[in-house]
Formats: sequence, structure tokens, C-alpha cells
Amino acid sequence: MTALLPPLAAQLAAEHDRWLTDTDWPTDAWAPTATALTSDLWHWIRTNHRFNTLLWREEDLARRTRVADAEIAANKRAIDRFNQARNDATERVDEILLAALGLVDRTSAGTDAPVSTPTPGARLNSETAGSMVDRLSIMALKIHAMRAQTQRTDADAAHLASSGRKLAQLQQQRADLMSCLDALIADACAGRAYFKVYRQFKMYNDARLNPVLVAESSAPSSLRPP
Repeated sequence: MTALLPPLAAQLAAEHDRWLTDTDWPTDAWAPTATALTSDLWHWIRTNHRFNTLLWREEDLARRTRVADAEIAANKRAIDRFNQARNDATERVDEILLAALGLVDRTSAGTDAPVSTPTPGARLNSETAGSMVDRLSIMALKIHAMRAQTQRTDADAAHLASSGRKLAQLQQQRADLMSCLDALIADACAGRAYFKVYRQFKMYNDARLNPVLVAESSAPSSLRPP
């Protein structure tokens, strides 16, 4: 349990920032080497951050206005894939933390209906620790991008000053969220709070649940798009 105690968030933020400064991050050559059942917490934290970084880049590309529509469609499909992978990693972070804290039945942790085992009287926290980890990943990306704006040599003084103020606000937001994550983990360790694994059930990515995709698959082949 010692590894889960605060300041988990400080180590997390430091790793998020360090990964973003790696010159080869997040290369497609890097891929999770462990199985989907691995209980390595940092493996899934890194996986979540990797897919958030890929998402960030695809979101930028999807805003282009001088490329063929097919390129934007490819960006949108990549966004769907990366977003699903990011959410899957977030859920694995929650599963691993809850198992380590003794707040979920281990046999059900990876199912669609995890069974919580909180201490009697513990409060339920609406946001999960995994969700906070995911948000801290996004905050690191925002800070990294805004810091780059403060260092531009092609922008005027007003832009640099505005970016500097926004950077300071983002850093404060991250510090606040870090404190909240450490507080939640500390309260969970002490039996004062718990959280749950919440499945996102993203229906738009599932051909069995997205009504448009269901209709496409049911249409005669002559009516399906090429």
C-alpha cells in the first residue's frame, strides 16, 4: 500500500511532463508490452497518457481546412480509436487501485459489473481516481502546449503575455487536482471514502450498439457505401 499513498500525484505529474519531453513520444512503435490483464499500475498510466497525446495530435489535425475531406475522416476515425483506448486504460487504472485498496471484489473487478467492498460508513466519491489520472494527463498536455506558446518567436508581446497568464492558471488547476487525487487516495486508505469502476460503454464505437452501424450492417449490400 505504501506506493499508493500521497504524494502519488506529484510523481504522476512529473512522469506526465517527462514523457512529453521525450523526443520519440508517443511513437507508434511503442505499444503496451504487457497483456490486458497486467496489474502494473504505471503501465496503464503510461498507456492512458500515450493515447491522450495521440488524441491531442489528431484533434489538431482534424481542424485543418486545406486538405481533402478523406484526410479529416481518417483523423476522426483515429480519434474514436484513441479515445476508446484512453478510456480502457483509465478503467484499468481504477481496477488496479481499487484492488490494491481492497475496495473491489477482485474476481469481478474486470467485468461489466464490478462489486464494491467499501468500509461501512465510507463516503462514495463521484469521481474516480482513474478519472483524475486521466484529467491530469490532459492537464499536462495543456500545460506543455501553452508553455510552447509563451516561447514563440513569431508572436507579439500581447500573445506571449496572454499565454503566460493562461499557463499560470493551468498550473494552478493542475495543483488543485493533484491535491484532490492525493486526498481521495488518503481517505480511501483510511476507510473514509471509496470510488467505483465505472464502465463508459461507449456505444458509438460498438457495431452492435450504434443504431446507425446496425442499420448499415442490415442494409442490402447494394445499398451499402463503397
